[in-house]
Amino acid sequence: MDQSVLDRINALYHKSQQEGLTDAEKQEQARLRKQYVAAVMSNFESQLNNIDIQNEDGSIENLGEKYGQKKH
Repeated sequence: MDQSVLDRINALYHKSQQEGLTDAEKQEQARLRKQYVAAVMSNFESQLNNIDIQNEDGSIENLGEKYGQKKH
């Protein structure tokens, strides 16, 4: 995620606390927040898909390969 997007999210938040937002700014804030949450979730999913565990029998199992392809 680009730092300028994070800066804009923060600027809109501070403006909403101080003086309020116009309807266009509220829509922009909602869109940017969705974009941010999607980026965080994607990053988190990538991290989880790269976790390996060692089973009791000594074999290594990648949890991303085991569970990552399933959709809830």
